[in-house]
Formats: sequence, C-alpha cells, structure tokens
Amino acid sequence: MTDPISDRLIQLGLSLPDIPTPSANYLPYIVDGLTVYLAGQINELDGKPTIVGKIPSDHTIEDGQKASRVAALNLLACLRAACGGDIDRVDRCLGLRGFVNADPDFDSVPLVVNGASNLFVEIFGDAGRHVRTAIGVATLPRNGVVEIDAIFRLKA
Repeated sequence: MTDPISDRLIQLGLSLPDIPTPSANYLPYIVDGLTVYLAGQINELDGKPTIVGKIPSDHTIEDGQKASRVAALNLLACLRAACGGDIDRVDRCLGLRGFVNADPDFDSVPLVVNGASNLFVEIFGDAGRHVRTAIGVATLPRNGVVEIDAIFRLKA
C-alpha cells in the first residue's frame, strides 16, 4: 500500500472520533522513542458504549466485531494524538490485546476481536498485521462489549 494513512482513512469513509476521556487515573497513550503504547479503549462514542452486555447471550459475534471496530477507531484517535496530529508517522502495528465481555462458555473470542484486527489491516495494509491476544472476561468498564489496547511503532 502506497497511500498515506490519512488518505486511506478517507477512502474507507472513516473519521476518527475525539479521544475518549480516561475514566480513571491513567493516560490514553505514552510515547517511548518510536514506540506508542495505547491504553485500552472500549466500544464507546461520545462517552457512551455503543452496545453493552455479553457475547453471545446479548449480542451476536458480528455485533461484537462492530464494537471492536469502534474501540479500534478510538485507539487510532489516541494514536493520531500521540503522533502530534500526523497519523502518517505510523510505521506499523506491533501488537493488540482484545478483551471480550463474554459468556463463560463462549470460545470464539478471537472472532470478535477480528473486528479490530481487520480494521488495522484495511488501514495499514501489511503494516497493520500484528501479534495478538484475545481473552474472554466476566465484565468490562461500563459493561462495554470489548476493550482493546495496542502498541504501534512510528517511522524513524
């Protein structure tokens, strides 16, 4: 992919939200050299979760994937801020951890987190491929469906 990331977002019809306000005593991101650590983001817009509850008893896997995309867009908003507003400074996604508010016997958690992983690949191409962990949990902040954090590397 040769398009700048900012152009790719436009081509995909995506706009980044405002950075969600941290709900506790933490920072939304930290830049250490060329590495950006992004705090976990849930599937919220304008301070409210887009959907709440558990997968699959309250929502489908597809609903969870859409929620993962919302969380990923929140991460990208934080990433843009970490880049001083210039998201084209991003070199690649290194890693992602996804947590899904899941029923105890739900074993398809990775499918839900694919919503975020697929979005990063759509935007960054091969540079969006990353290592990943996907975990089902008993609950998440504000009863959100997903929480995702990520690590990115900036261009030298």
